[in-house]
Amino acid sequence: MSAPIPDQVLRRLPALDAVRVIGALAVVGHHVGFATGRNTGDSAVGAWLSRLDVGVAVFFVLSGFLLFRPYAHAHATYQRPPATGRYLWRRATRILPAYWVAVVVCLLVLPQNRDAGRADWLRHATLTQIYQHGQLKHGLSQTWSLATEVTFYLLLPVLAGLALRGRPTPDKVLRIAAGALAVTVAWVALLGSGLLSLGLHTMWLPSYAGWFGAGMALAAAHVALRTGTGDRWRWLDDLGRAPLTCWAVALAALAVATTPVTGPRDLAEPTAGQFATKLVLYLVVAVMLILPIAFGPQTRTKGTFDSLVGRWLGRVSYGLFLWHPFVLETIYVVDGRPEFTGDPLSTWLLTVAGGLVLAAASYYLIERPFQRWGGQWPGRRRSTSESQRAVTAVTAAN
Repeated sequence: MSAPIPDQVLRRLPALDAVRVIGALAVVGHHVGFATGRNTGDSAVGAWLSRLDVGVAVFFVLSGFLLFRPYAHAHATYQRPPATGRYLWRRATRILPAYWVAVVVCLLVLPQNRDAGRADWLRHATLTQIYQHGQLKHGLSQTWSLATEVTFYLLLPVLAGLALRGRPTPDKVLRIAAGALAVTVAWVALLGSGLLSLGLHTMWLPSYAGWFGAGMALAAAHVALRTGTGDRWRWLDDLGRAPLTCWAVALAALAVATTPVTGPRDLAEPTAGQFATKLVLYLVVAVMLILPIAFGPQTRTKGTFDSLVGRWLGRVSYGLFLWHPFVLETIYVVDGRPEFTGDPLSTWLLTVAGGLVLAAASYYLIERPFQRWGGQWPGRRRSTSESQRAVTAVTAAN
């Protein structure tokens, strides 16, 4: 007989929804810095704006943690893993409808995309725009990371099967982290050798296997702690009790990333070494940001993230990610601004405000209805078991 699912293991961690917003706001800041020309300057403000693409690391580590956790729990409690078809159906209905609407609007409305042809439409509709040079259209430049993340979604059932072979043991965490790190190290070595392009292949999944793998390893440790088999990872709960310490480490790592060790601030290609340094520093930032929210006891800090405002922002964060480049480019078109000009603070505020309006519309008119529809897996009878409801609640929300 399968072990029962403890409430504290598979219950949602809604405070993490607000962490998505931090990632999204950081990405907005990065794009505003580029649009206003500040990323390429010598100012300290420009240096920090240029490294706010660290928000992508936050997204990737979070995805690894949240999506792998049901697999890790099923393995630890000798239950069946999430059904692959149902999992992929939920991912598709969660991500694609809102994304396709954004693609249609950007390609039709933005005057910079008047030259978009059938191939551009097909590439963006299928999230394959990152597999050739220079295929990201205006208002959709940020979707490179979504294309990479979707590749991870597709591979996750296979990766989970490989990572969780054999009996549940505490050292699974180390194996997952080491395996993911090995993939990224090998990939960066190929970049450094010149066999792969620093302008193209840095967008592909193997570059970020370490980020996704770190999230997966944290998920395995979280499950081990909550099922009583991971005492060796108790120090993660201890760190969860010290959010200010964790966030100070994250800020320090980001400060180092603003220096030339991580490469150019503009779109010029870094060296393989600079790219690798950025990967490591961004990983530290993402893990230290997430860790106090995912681990440790309930605290006032978690309560703040778990507030009504935090939850709402978390719900619309995907829409903010999708729509903010469209808003940013529209500001420049309507205002008649020359490229690489403007005040970064006021531009950021306008972009966030407009982005949140469109994000709210996206959530209530597209995302939420499709999530509800996606909850009805075709041909599958609704289960009444407590464990199945728990798994469904977690996988649907992530």
